[in-house]
Amino acid sequence: MLSYQHAYHAGNFADVHKHLALFAVSRHLLRKKSAITYIDTHAGRGLYPLSASESQRLQEHSHGVEPVWQARRRVSQPLLGEWCQTLGDAQPDAATLTHYPGSPWWLGQALREQDRLRLYELHPGEHRHLSEQPLAGNAARIFGDGLEGLKRQLPVPTPRLCVLIDPSFERKEEYKEVAEAVRFTLAKARHAIVLVWYPLLPAGHHHALADNLAASGIRNIWRSELAQRPAGSATHGMYGSGMLVINPPWGVDATLSAVFAEIAPLLGEQCHHRARWLVGE
Repeated sequence: MLSYQHAYHAGNFADVHKHLALFAVSRHLLRKKSAITYIDTHAGRGLYPLSASESQRLQEHSHGVEPVWQARRRVSQPLLGEWCQTLGDAQPDAATLTHYPGSPWWLGQALREQDRLRLYELHPGEHRHLSEQPLAGNAARIFGDGLEGLKRQLPVPTPRLCVLIDPSFERKEEYKEVAEAVRFTLAKARHAIVLVWYPLLPAGHHHALADNLAASGIRNIWRSELAQRPAGSATHGMYGSGMLVINPPWGVDATLSAVFAEIAPLLGEQCHHRARWLVGE
């Protein structure tokens, strides 16, 4: 199924959740000089004008990135302040929020000469938009299935590997496919950092994903969930955003917990964050 286009949801609270986690991990990885391969299995367009008709239809950014951006000068967490400052680099006018960057941009801005970036996108229209985005020469845009592409990329030639997996989960089967791809990745690259985004939906399929990985023997899985409203109050639609971070760099869990605790009140009175180790070391 290729109906999903993220432009309708660009900059929503789930994007903020996902990209702050990605930003924290990438910033930590940059502390060492050794080369990194980044693989983004579901890249999307790369950059989304918030004035576009798709973004304006639902205006989900108004309850996501926008209140965080408006509060950028008074945030207390250093990582959140740095994220907001970097977000400003994606704007034609750094003082005005007009665009929201997707994961290709967040990964691309952290790319050094020795690193590699592999961006997969299967939707023809989304891939066309991605192809129009300026990226460094060591970034490759690949039209194809990201989970299968991830498997073909392994093992990578660099000492370190960071993978982002964030499908739309339009198909129930994707939860099983993602778990399989994670297991395959960790079998080939035991120390890889893998970030998996998932939606919190009333159907609760994300529980099977977490249980699958917890039972797989994979260690060091940190789980973060940012909910805009209580699970029991939702009869349809996404009520929250989930992230699994496997092999997170030391201290990233505590840093992100503090950041999400600060932004939750900005995203709504009922918004709350919870985090725990799904599986320890």
